[in-house]
Amino acid sequence: MTSLSPRTTAPQEAATVSRTGLPANQLAASAARRFVRTLLTERAAAPGAAAISSDLIDQAVLLVSELVTNAVMYAGTEIDVTCRLTYGRGPAAAGGAGPATVAVVVEVADRHPSRTVRGGVDARGGVPGYGLQLVGALAESWGVTYRRSTKTVWFRLTATEGRSAAAPAGPDRRGAGATATTRARAPRRPGVAAEWVDRGGPSFLAETSELLAGQLDQDMVTALAAQLLVPRLADWCAIWLSTEGGGMQLSRVWHVDERRIGPLRVDLEREPPIDVVRVGGIPWTWPEGAGASREGGSALAFPLVARGEQLGVLLLGRAGRLQMTDTVARMVEDAARRIAQAVHTARQYTRQTTISLALQRRQLPATLASIPGVDTAIVYEPHGQGQTVGGDFYDVFPMGRSRWCFLLGDVQGKDPEAMSVTGLARHLVRLLAREGHGVESVLGRLNLAMAEEGAEAVELGGEQASSRFLSLLYGELTVDPGRPGARCTVASAGHPPPLHLFTDGTVEPAADPQMLLGIDEGAEFRASTFPLAPGETLLCVTDGVTERRCGNWQLDDNDGLAGVLRDGLGLGAKALAEHVRRAAHDFGTGPVEDDLSVLVLQAVTPKPGTAG
Repeated sequence: MTSLSPRTTAPQEAATVSRTGLPANQLAASAARRFVRTLLTERAAAPGAAAISSDLIDQAVLLVSELVTNAVMYAGTEIDVTCRLTYGRGPAAAGGAGPATVAVVVEVADRHPSRTVRGGVDARGGVPGYGLQLVGALAESWGVTYRRSTKTVWFRLTATEGRSAAAPAGPDRRGAGATATTRARAPRRPGVAAEWVDRGGPSFLAETSELLAGQLDQDMVTALAAQLLVPRLADWCAIWLSTEGGGMQLSRVWHVDERRIGPLRVDLEREPPIDVVRVGGIPWTWPEGAGASREGGSALAFPLVARGEQLGVLLLGRAGRLQMTDTVARMVEDAARRIAQAVHTARQYTRQTTISLALQRRQLPATLASIPGVDTAIVYEPHGQGQTVGGDFYDVFPMGRSRWCFLLGDVQGKDPEAMSVTGLARHLVRLLAREGHGVESVLGRLNLAMAEEGAEAVELGGEQASSRFLSLLYGELTVDPGRPGARCTVASAGHPPPLHLFTDGTVEPAADPQMLLGIDEGAEFRASTFPLAPGETLLCVTDGVTERRCGNWQLDDNDGLAGVLRDGLGLGAKALAEHVRRAAHDFGTGPVEDDLSVLVLQAVTPKPGTAG
């Protein structure tokens, strides 16, 4: 929202208009431009405001766009934009007062409540205030003042009645400690771009590299690149990217006047640049009237090439004739190479992520089997960032009309090899169960397979190769259609024992602890069998829950998990699983450092008409 509040601190000052709470996204720059242009246009129409020329408005809009764009790209927090108008008189001429002057003062401030701006911070870390620091680093070439203490950048443009050009003004009248004003300078037109390149080109290229290096989505790369290039080097920018079919797809269109973006995109999509050679600065003919500009325009096409592969085309254009000196063209080519490399990196990441997610989806079941008379719920949180599968795994699957199998396991380690073992173990358990093996036999055969696989790994990889150990809780539920509840048989191999919650709040371990799978190929396992009556619950968790730490304490010390389960008496299966998950998170102050899995099996009274 735009708010207007009169200023009374000095008679020569007009109103102050603030645009507060701009979000940290690409729309912030557009909103700020509209805000400043609307304000100045309205003031220019007021009596006695002849000094507010269209040139002054254009310069103010350009500079606020640059400030907001840089702040938004790096700061990651909301920002404030404040615009003030100050009226006065120039030096008096003989026989009368001096000409009327007006100064436009625009400030952009980072709204983060506590963090200060720190030097040398990696932009990819998203530390608030970094964008404003970068703008401050460009102050020498841009003439923009940066005040570190308030995390604010500001500029002051001054014009005199009858003059269209902005000129330096005197000191800012805001009290003691205010910095001296400087003339804001920017490459508003390509005709002055060469001068800007000599002063600010290296900083611009460094900023481009740093900004794009942290992006792993090609559409975000093109979005940021377009805003970096416009309006610094052109009135508008378009970026095409190659597709797998060999064509070109228009990824991003950006215009200094956002009202022209839509019409410009429509015109550009008619004729994609399919014949651009691998050299830069090729004149490109585009449809007459493109960009909703009555005077037409011109453009130069630059290929986006990385690792010998053409990934797309960068198009820079403007209304009228676009000319670039050799210095400017070389800088654009350098920027195009950086954009192409960022697109290449983003595509590689996307390709690897797609493959990884496709493989991970095969490690876990798509759904849990429905068991008549037993509600099931699973909470699964892999520890690895960007992973859908970790070292933990689970499954619930049917073995006929009255028998179901369930498992919850944990593979040593959190690397891709550990994830591959999860899929192997889960599918092997299903195969053994369908061949008629009971709980004890399944664990014994899986233990033998794990021990043999570990021995082969050590033999092939030498001493540096490590065996893969597996903890597994495996059981069967048998449901009699004529009786409520179920009969449960379960065994724990190196896994936290399952807990049996009775209707009176009593909690007991449902299985004895036994050896991990994969250590001793001759190990034998024993299962426990008991009834699971309506209202009773079997809780199965991995050590990500029981070993959750708070200082020197673990969650399951002094039967802590049993207490958490007892506190959830009366909750349904899904609510109880969430209750245990939340208790694990709340137990420690830091992030969870392991995969976290909770499986709840709760016997309920079957609904009338439910088949067995």
